[in-house]
Amino acid sequence: MQSCAGLPELLANPQICATQTNMTDTLIYVAMLVPCLIIAIVFHEVAHGAVALMLGDRTAHDLGRLSLNPIRHVDPMGTLIVPGLLALVSGPIFGWAKPVPVKPSRLNNPRYGMMLVAAAGPASNLLMAMIAAIVLGVIVGIAGPDSALPQWLFQLMILFIMVNTFLALFNLLPIPPFDGSHIVGGLLPRRMVPRWQQMQQVGIVFIVILIAITWAFPGSGIIERVVLPPVQWMQEYYLGLAQRVAALFG
Repeated sequence: MQSCAGLPELLANPQICATQTNMTDTLIYVAMLVPCLIIAIVFHEVAHGAVALMLGDRTAHDLGRLSLNPIRHVDPMGTLIVPGLLALVSGPIFGWAKPVPVKPSRLNNPRYGMMLVAAAGPASNLLMAMIAAIVLGVIVGIAGPDSALPQWLFQLMILFIMVNTFLALFNLLPIPPFDGSHIVGGLLPRRMVPRWQQMQQVGIVFIVILIAITWAFPGSGIIERVVLPPVQWMQEYYLGLAQRVAALFG
């Protein structure tokens, strides 16, 4: 990665620290990306299970899926291999973990309970992005523009914000079996719910097609055009929050 400008410039334009110039820079980027993705995905899945437990379903709890131990949640293909390969080819970064099991019939209100369980995952990612932005602002404000703190630390935190924001909004797409599809399912008229639930069962096909198109046509920009505009808007909001916090401590 290229050398970064001062910390105020870094917050105003994070892309100056995300330029990959060679394979070494790309490998460093992947090494920073993977832990960010693992943390984001683990908290995402635990949030699903925790809300399900609060609403009456103990399935995830009884199977030990409310643990923050990444081994219980990481899917080698979806959490490590796919995001890593996409990063190496400069494609859009996304991944997945082992789904937290939820039995709607055990929820106090299956229809709306599933909506809350589904929304919990993206909400946890947006919350983590906000916390990271506040922490980043505090560090920048205290350290000052001429800080001797390593630039990779700030790059890592900005990448963490980006990963959590992307994961949250990507999962809100109304495509089975993403979280957004469960939210839509709770809003549909009851007569349409059975057909929607049938689509959930073949949702993996949508994911496979999406990955295949992304790899086969990296310039198609399907994901970028749909997800990146709101991701960039949210990222600007969080970095603006970091700037405001930095000003308070500066």
